[in-house]
Order: sequence, then C-alpha cells, then structure tokens
Amino acid sequence: MSVKTPYSFFESVEKSFDKAAQFTKWEDGILQQIKACNSVYRMRFPIKRDNGSIEVMEAYRVQHSQHKSPCKGGIRFSEAVNQDEVMALAALMTFKCAIVNVPFGGAKGGIKINPRNYSTYELEKITRRYTSELVKKNFIGPGIDVPAPDYGTGEREMAWIVDTYQSLKPGEIDAAGCVTGKPITQGGVRGRKEATGLGVFFGIREVCNMTEVMNKLGLTTGVEGKKVVVQGLGNVGYHTAKFFREHGAMIICLAEYEGAIFNAAGLNEEQVFQHRKKTGSILNFPGASNLAVNTDALELDCDILIPAALENVINGDNAQRVKAKIIAEAANGPCTPEADEIFIQKGILCIPDMYLNAGGVTVSYFEWLKNLSHVRYGRLEKRFSENMNAHILGQIEELSGKMVSEKERLFIMHGAEEVDLVHSGLEETMVSATREIMDIWISNPSIPDMRTAAYVSAINKVAISYVELGIFP
Repeated sequence: MSVKTPYSFFESVEKSFDKAAQFTKWEDGILQQIKACNSVYRMRFPIKRDNGSIEVMEAYRVQHSQHKSPCKGGIRFSEAVNQDEVMALAALMTFKCAIVNVPFGGAKGGIKINPRNYSTYELEKITRRYTSELVKKNFIGPGIDVPAPDYGTGEREMAWIVDTYQSLKPGEIDAAGCVTGKPITQGGVRGRKEATGLGVFFGIREVCNMTEVMNKLGLTTGVEGKKVVVQGLGNVGYHTAKFFREHGAMIICLAEYEGAIFNAAGLNEEQVFQHRKKTGSILNFPGASNLAVNTDALELDCDILIPAALENVINGDNAQRVKAKIIAEAANGPCTPEADEIFIQKGILCIPDMYLNAGGVTVSYFEWLKNLSHVRYGRLEKRFSENMNAHILGQIEELSGKMVSEKERLFIMHGAEEVDLVHSGLEETMVSATREIMDIWISNPSIPDMRTAAYVSAINKVAISYVELGIFP
C-alpha cells in the first residue's frame, strides 16, 4: 500500500526536523548532531535452509542517538527493510522517547526477509544468528541497546534473543533487560501486547477532551459517538479499534491489504478478526459492504481516521480527498510532508506518529525497569493497599451506618496489579506528552501543525541532554 514520494523515508524525517528546528533557539551544530545517525551496522550472515541450501541474510541495526543510554528500538522482519528505512525509524525513536520522557536514545533493527516464507526453525536460526552478530559488535545489552518487537516479530523472537544473549553473556545478572516484549515467563510485563493501541487511544482521547481544539474542528468533546476509520487490523489497529469501541465510538470502517469493509452502524473488531481468521479475508463480513479498493477507506467521511499499517499511505496524491477531521498516525510515517501541507490548508488536525504510537516503547521502558529491579510490579504493595482500603471502607460504613454495593466494594478494595499499574503509567505518559505538545503549539502560533510542535518538544529535550552532558560548550 506504500506510495512513491519525492523523498526517502529518512529524508522525510529530516524535512520534518528542519521545519521544526527554525522554531528552536539551538545553533546549527547542535541541530546537526541531533539529526545525524550515530552508528549504522549493516551485516550479512549465512543460514542453512531446511532444504539444505545456504541463504545469505541482509540485516541492520542503527543507533541514532546516545544522548541517553541505552538505545531502544524494535526489530522488524520485512522484505521492505533497507538502510534508509531503519535509519528513519531509529531517528523517530529518538524523538519519540524524548517527547514521552522515556530516558532512551533511539535505535532500530531489521532483517530483509518475509517471515511467511520461512519455517519456525529457520526463523529461530536467523534470529539467534542476528543476536550473536549484535553481541559481537557490542550492539545489544541492557545498558547499551535494547531491541523490541516490530513489524513481523513478536514475543517468540524476543525469547530467542534473550536466550541467545544469556548464553553468550553467562552470569550477567541483568541479562533479561537486553530486550523487551518478551513472554511474561521470560521477564515480560503484563500489558505490553495492547500497549501501542492503548497509547494511541489515550493520546487521541486527550486531544478530543480539549474543548478549544474540538471547537475549531467543529466537533463535540470526548470520543463517544465519533465515527472512526481504522486502516490495518494488526496488533496496533486491532487494539486501537477495541478501545475506541469500548468507549462509545463507532468503528465504521476497517481496512486491510486485501480490502476494506464499511458499516455506518459500527463494526466489532473482534468479530471481524475472527471472520478473517476463518475465511482468510475481512471482505464479505456479515452486515458490512465491501469497498472497491482498500485505500478508499482513507477517503471516507468520518471524524477520526487512524492509519495503523505502513508508511506513506497518505501523500500528495490522495490527501486532498481525505475528509476526516482528525488523522491519528498509529503507524510509523503514514503521512508524507506533502500531505501535512494539505492538511494545514484544509484545517485537518494530524496527530503525529512520533509520539502517538509511543505506547509500545513506554511499556517497554516499564518492562526494562522490571528486569533491572527483578520484582513484579504490584508485588510489594497489592495486599497492603487492599487491606488498607478494606479498613478505610469499614470505618466509613461504620460511621455512616450505610453499606456500599458489592460492585463498589470490590472496586474500592482492589489493590493494583501489574497490568493496572502499567496501564496507569501509560495513561499518565500519553496525557502529559499531549499537553506538553499542545502547550508548545498554542504558545507559538507560528508553528503550523502538531507534528512540528512535537518535533520542537523533542529537539529541545535532546539538545538540553547534549548540553548538560558537556558535549557542547
């Protein structure tokens, strides 16, 4: 679904950076250092296929910035992987972490394969060999560079990575922190799977709760009743749709690479997911109509459009036909710089990817902290909180002579478990970041859009780190 643009992905990121840099006070040398990729590791290694043939893998790991340590970023398995894409995604990770106040530098990795074309055993060999190559060059470690899942990878691959790392670094007490997105049994954190989609929801919800912003767009405050289109039914798109539906929004259209389906009365993402699992396609879902082309979903009349698939899907060619009032970038780089200019002219609010999809890295940060502390969130305080809440409730009931309902009793007495604390931390992160960006935008009316305001926030934070490190006098 990707469309050619005049810019490479990395050049698009640089263009957005330069657009924002003029609204900061930093001299050119500092800006050039922030923009540059510090380290690019391009590797080739062989693996033996199940049929006995040898295949040489093309793989990358880019560390964009070490203004904070460790570096952080996912590993994707995709035929589209190339050095430019990995550099762009690593740069976005630097800015993303800065905006949401997660103390990591940006990094990204990728292996140029289609995982569907390889057996589980072959994928394990590829992943473990890739990890050993990273260890050789000191490109992985809990204090150096911490990968995570991305497009085409998941818990399984992260488990292979941590096992390989531990075997090559025996006795390293914090080895589990070398990668995040692991299974719970291997040091993962509860709430990681839905983190990016939930973060997208929290970020959009906060914008929708801003009366002044909604009045400008001609919308009511809140997410309830909003008509939402979601492009992509992968992990991020699925969970974003789920949280919007559960909070009263109508998911009127879902799109995937094989097509798109529309129902003005609303769709249930779980039912669509099960239909696709059964039939191999989201098309012909009962009660919904098929759209002729999957990209037609991007041009539907709706309140919120959420591209949650690949980059460059909204560009200079189709941006003029977009009718949504709010575009929320759940994917990385779904809108090109040309599209941004058109949105400004049309008065469309584009909530940028570089902070909106930061839920994954935020919860990865929580997982990393868990691995370093060697204790599950909630283990120390859950029972204490429950006992204290029960005592307070008992005293209130005794003094008032009234009893609360059983439902309210259970809610009040509940002590926070790991997933509760993770979701709470994610909500605080996304709400605070949204308000910071909006404050920058509102305080400087010459900033043209929310993306530029987000970049200004990121540039200022990274620059301050460099200055305070003494790198620049």
